[in-house]
Amino acid sequence: MRNDGLRQTGEDQFALDVEELKRGVLEFMSCCACAGGPGRYRYSPRCELPTLYASSYAARVFSLFGVAGELGDAERSAWLDYLNSHQDEDGLYRDPVIFGQGWYRDDPLWCGRTHLTGHVLGAVTALGGVSPRGMTFLDPYRDPDRLEQWLDSRDWGERVAFTGNEICNVGRLLQYARDFHNDEAAGRAVELILDWLMDHRFNPELGLWGEGDAGDPLWLSRAIQGAYHWWILYFYDRRPVPAPERTIDSLLRSQNELGSFGWGGHNPDSPSCGSACEDIDSAHPLAQLSVDCEYRRQEVQVALRRAAAWIVTNRLPDGGFAFVQGRPYSYGHEQLSNPEGVSGTFPTWFRLLSLAQIGKALPDHPLGRYPWHFDRCPGPQLWNDPEEEDPES
Repeated sequence: MRNDGLRQTGEDQFALDVEELKRGVLEFMSCCACAGGPGRYRYSPRCELPTLYASSYAARVFSLFGVAGELGDAERSAWLDYLNSHQDEDGLYRDPVIFGQGWYRDDPLWCGRTHLTGHVLGAVTALGGVSPRGMTFLDPYRDPDRLEQWLDSRDWGERVAFTGNEICNVGRLLQYARDFHNDEAAGRAVELILDWLMDHRFNPELGLWGEGDAGDPLWLSRAIQGAYHWWILYFYDRRPVPAPERTIDSLLRSQNELGSFGWGGHNPDSPSCGSACEDIDSAHPLAQLSVDCEYRRQEVQVALRRAAAWIVTNRLPDGGFAFVQGRPYSYGHEQLSNPEGVSGTFPTWFRLLSLAQIGKALPDHPLGRYPWHFDRCPGPQLWNDPEEEDPES
């Protein structure tokens, strides 16, 4: 655990030096840079090969800190060329290092090329580019009847969190095709998904989707993990999420005694030490809804301060962050893995993003005084300021 940059101020509150945090994170990212040209990053210093995931996380970290714009034109162009050289004919991206092995052997919809593509497109946007090919992969989802049948056939029970990934991976690509490739059919498909989610499989008493025991904190956590992937679709389109007050109730219930939002889904041996995913899946919507809705705002702000204090305890001596404290982590492949005590580019980006979004909701907090930068691209690296107008209006 890394605590330099923090000082105890009493009552378990911390003052955070964001500039020190920035220096440490950027030093860690530099340790993951590889030879061969701009944009080549490995997942952790213990990995041998660069991957598109790591390259994308690096670009998103640089963008959050506002330093992506400081790259020279030649470096930015070379980075974009590197990313876009991995785009398949169907519009999805493929990393030859990882695909065909681990989770990626069968290219599953919840974590395969669609998932990678969403992250790469975020990086391409952060670097000022646009994906060069249209997405013929999305053709089946442009058909309204097939799309509705597909949505209804997902697993809305025990694997609702996986369903969250599946629908999000398709939905954010449809949003990108609509907004960056002027694809009107994709736009209509996005509307269908968001409308369908309002009317199907939704529990208005919880503000969540799926079927399970709401009194079970582990099920509640998994349902929130699924719902988060749909909330970011609503946030990007600036559409109100359904039942926002009940959503806030459920999100507040999901926080544990440490300030984390874990209940054992990713860390059964120490359930309260939540993962980077479990924490952002509650912290981001709480932060965004707190500026959009006055309901229980003071309680939400207290919860966000507790969450920020918890998240920074996941920082490691190398300057990055752990996915789960005290545990190694693998993102489904040996080249997307880190041992215990070594940071990974994915949790470093995701935990930093959580802190940035919390900062936007807490302007008087040290995190709120840093000028975080957000690109306008579908996906989790998103923030809507209330005073900003919809760019499409």
